[in-house]
Amino acid sequence: MQVTETIKYVGVNDHDIDLFEGQYDVRENGMAYNSYVVLGNKVAVADTVDAHFVEEWLGNVEAALAGRTPDYLVVHHMEPDHSAGIVAFMDRYPEAQVVASKMAFKMMNAYFGTDFADRQIVCKEGFELDLGGRTLSFIGAANVHWPEVMFSYDSQDKVLFSADAFGKFGANDIEDPEGWACEARRYYFGIVGKFGKNVQAVLKKVASLDVECICPLHGPVLSENLPYYLGTYTTWSNYEPEDHGVTIAYASVYGHTKQAAEELAGALREKGESVSLFDLARDDMAEAVEDAFRYDRLVLASITYTGGMFPFMNTFIHTLAEHAYQNRKVAFIESGTWAPAAAKAMRAQMEQMADIQFAETVVTVRGSVDDAARAQIAALANELAE
Repeated sequence: MQVTETIKYVGVNDHDIDLFEGQYDVRENGMAYNSYVVLGNKVAVADTVDAHFVEEWLGNVEAALAGRTPDYLVVHHMEPDHSAGIVAFMDRYPEAQVVASKMAFKMMNAYFGTDFADRQIVCKEGFELDLGGRTLSFIGAANVHWPEVMFSYDSQDKVLFSADAFGKFGANDIEDPEGWACEARRYYFGIVGKFGKNVQAVLKKVASLDVECICPLHGPVLSENLPYYLGTYTTWSNYEPEDHGVTIAYASVYGHTKQAAEELAGALREKGESVSLFDLARDDMAEAVEDAFRYDRLVLASITYTGGMFPFMNTFIHTLAEHAYQNRKVAFIESGTWAPAAAKAMRAQMEQMADIQFAETVVTVRGSVDDAARAQIAALANELAE
């Protein structure tokens, strides 16, 4: 695939993977591992691919080179799904040098037992790689989302190579029916979300560049409506709500907590609110995390379990905290036959997060959903819809 007249896409698509990074369900749409060939008087290959696709990738690279020999392998990010082909590439092209950050070379030694000491070019912020007639300028992007990460910018074609930033779940040979944002959001908050300050820092650096195309290491090349993608990343990295709406996440055993959550969802929808509803034991928790960040209000509903909350709810709240959840309004539904205590336990954990506003109304289900609980549900719907 042509990115520009002198930049070619040589990545691969993975439809065999079930869990990305061992936890994110991608069985429906797969995953892409992106790599690029930059053609100047000298040739640079940007990043490799996952270990299962190295031979396919090398074939793509050879086809794109059309008889030329690469001068450089640029390593923007050392995570194994992007670095597994380094040794094979360096063996196949013995005259090539590898360009990476100082920390990336330490990681190479850890993974491969070599840092290619006699063939390495160490890059850092402001380093420029001369390809003869065009230059790759390097931008430090530490902790977006690993500490060794670099971006690079090609001023000739105005292309930003953004490592894992601006990536999304899904292979590139399918049309995602939900568009870019949904799986890019799940990807961002699941993988990059903790590092908002670092994303903000690199976005400020990128703002000074004339970027017409973004080439991430996952997902499609972005070449239209770039202000939308940059603006969306600004919103996400500032932990600002993206949309006005309510996420309801529940953990239920015998159905009473589920019923209360569903009745609240119905009441909110009748008031014109956008609502997403998740069963934390059965639905994709990463999607629940995604929507918790997407919307400005969150309702947590749990049975009382061993004097606290149900384990799936505990995991969900812990995951939110891990990813720096903040700046939202949060409400609680609890249930318990003899000593409801889930709301207190959930609130205690949410109080550790920044800028959380708590709803005054707490719904308590004692046994089954009765008139008293329904009155509280109606009151909470009114409060959340104000």
